[in-house]
Amino acid sequence: MDSPFKTIGLIGKAHHNGTNQTLHGLYDYLIERGFRVLVETRVAQSLGVLPDQVADLVQLGEQSDLAIVVGGDGNMLGAARVLSRFDVAVIGVNRGNLGFLTDLSPQDYLIPLEQVLSGHFKTEQRFLLEASVYRHGERKASNLAVNEAVLHPGKIAHMIEFEVYIDGSFMYSQRSDGLIIATPTGSTAYSLSAGGAILTPKLNAMTLVPMFPHTLSSRPIVIDADSEVRLLVSPDNQDDAMQVSCDGQVTLAVHPGDEILLRKSAHQLKLVHPLDYSYFHVLRNKLGWGSKLF
Repeated sequence: MDSPFKTIGLIGKAHHNGTNQTLHGLYDYLIERGFRVLVETRVAQSLGVLPDQVADLVQLGEQSDLAIVVGGDGNMLGAARVLSRFDVAVIGVNRGNLGFLTDLSPQDYLIPLEQVLSGHFKTEQRFLLEASVYRHGERKASNLAVNEAVLHPGKIAHMIEFEVYIDGSFMYSQRSDGLIIATPTGSTAYSLSAGGAILTPKLNAMTLVPMFPHTLSSRPIVIDADSEVRLLVSPDNQDDAMQVSCDGQVTLAVHPGDEILLRKSAHQLKLVHPLDYSYFHVLRNKLGWGSKLF
């Protein structure tokens, strides 16, 4: 097959029957068609592949032209935070629940995948957020988020106080259960459940959504994605176990008096879709919106 891709990486959810079944099918299909296939370490054992076909996520990002993620959006998010550092195209086969990012069906993925492998696909760039925690001017921790970074208390239903600055200008102070800073990709995730707006993927914007704010005048706001968001946590907070959570998968410890900086990452996730992919079709399908009236 004449393909723009030569080396293809397979990533999946370890010890999951449905995922293993799809990975087996993909592996056999790709090998049969003459592709070089790399399998992520965590799932390689279940496929029984040769040692030189096993790679961790970084090696897979360095060497693959295309990465296929089999699983739910959580698997895609975990892989994407690493793969965004490399010029590798990423596509997902949905073996999870919602599947906003993993749009190929596990029942009939071969026909659309065949189109992609033969060069017939759409490419979409999704930006990530970089979240950094500073204590006394020193950076203590940082990580990337595809969906959102969330400042929240360590204790359940425990109100925290902080100030929000945009590009150095004071915007507002907050007494709330926290704040969600979401990308357009994450606007259909946690941010949406907290009352945030849906941002279409091509928007260069991010949304700030307060979580159970103490005042009714506190509302979500959409800002330019090239802005720098600075959260200054009050030194008077009683909770010394606060956190910034990236995609609900990685947590950075936050203490009273800390500063959190959030800005667009230099890295982007390169998603590929079949030519008939429609973002609004996905929205209608996943959110249960009504069908056309006429």
